[in-house]
Amino acid sequence: MTRADPSAPYLLTPGPLTTAPSVRQAMLRDWGSRDEAFIALTQEMRTRLVAMLEGAHEDYDCVPMQGSGTFSIEAMLNSFIPSHGKALIPSNGAYARRIAKVMACLGRDSTVLEKGDGQPLCGAEIAEALARDPAITHVVAVHCETSSGMLNPLHAMASATRQAGRRFLIDSMSAFGALPLSPADVPFDAVVSSANKCIEGVPGFAFIVARKGALEEARGNSRSLSLDVHDQWSHMNRTGQWRFTPPTQCIAAFVEALRLHEAEGGVAGRGARYARNRDVLVAGMRDAGFVTLLDDHWQSPVIVTFLCPADAAFEFDRFYERMKARGFVIYPGKQTAVESFRIGCIGDLDEDVMRQVVAAARASLEDMGVANAAPSLVQSSAEVSQR
Repeated sequence: MTRADPSAPYLLTPGPLTTAPSVRQAMLRDWGSRDEAFIALTQEMRTRLVAMLEGAHEDYDCVPMQGSGTFSIEAMLNSFIPSHGKALIPSNGAYARRIAKVMACLGRDSTVLEKGDGQPLCGAEIAEALARDPAITHVVAVHCETSSGMLNPLHAMASATRQAGRRFLIDSMSAFGALPLSPADVPFDAVVSSANKCIEGVPGFAFIVARKGALEEARGNSRSLSLDVHDQWSHMNRTGQWRFTPPTQCIAAFVEALRLHEAEGGVAGRGARYARNRDVLVAGMRDAGFVTLLDDHWQSPVIVTFLCPADAAFEFDRFYERMKARGFVIYPGKQTAVESFRIGCIGDLDEDVMRQVVAAARASLEDMGVANAAPSLVQSSAEVSQR
């Protein structure tokens, strides 16, 4: 893929990410938020997002919300879990822990099933936790835990939740649009994602795709005006308009991104490109001596976590700056207990770009005088424990 601005680096992060030139171009027009043309744009967006669900989806609707992805996660928890409810949060990374923090801020009851960074979750553990605590009404699961790159077993967790007669809510921030989601196979009340993730729009809003019955039941649950999903939904269905000022240019860019998504082959096409990006990246980095945190079985096509080399000459900040100088912004800072860094596979990137990333990593190590990219024995043991 050719960048419109060769001086701009590729963003190898899980959002914001590198966008297509036509997506950026779409932001150059001004839109009236109450105008019929923008109302039609909003409706097209909502319809396209619901259509990304596999199989029958007539019982679902889409509610876009202003703000970052975390805003909409908080809106989902605030609106779909009543004040008397209790959530089970299976946790193997930073974003599940953020959900627990949001629940605490909302004053909603929750319990965390903590496995540790990058440790696999399974349906049996969910079933056991639900059997132990009949007060739990909802399970809130992270689809792709981007702090490690872990792809969690959504189907198994949803099945355990359904068998126990509880409700299922999904944080699919970095997976929706690239990984299939079927209400028949994964029954859920609501799923949240963001504009600047796998659909490759720009930051500014997120969205909730939810079962209409659950949306109706959410009436009156919210203790926030701006984060009330039911009120936003009912207002949009009555008027076609957002309750409060929408990020108009971001919406226009997103609709263009949705059209590009469809042209690429929808969820299957987008997911296949990301998987190729991941495979080329992992193979090349391993050949250069790097070690991944996760085994291939658990590795999502969204972002890959690599353990930091033990070589005394390696310093992540210097590595980051050398990668940036070569045109690649990787994810600064670690989210795991072990020393690590992350490289994203999503955005307007292809496998040729990923080969360039590997070449840049090799050259950066050489600049730094790093002779061996292998991690320490302690970290290597931690990595093996993930497998």
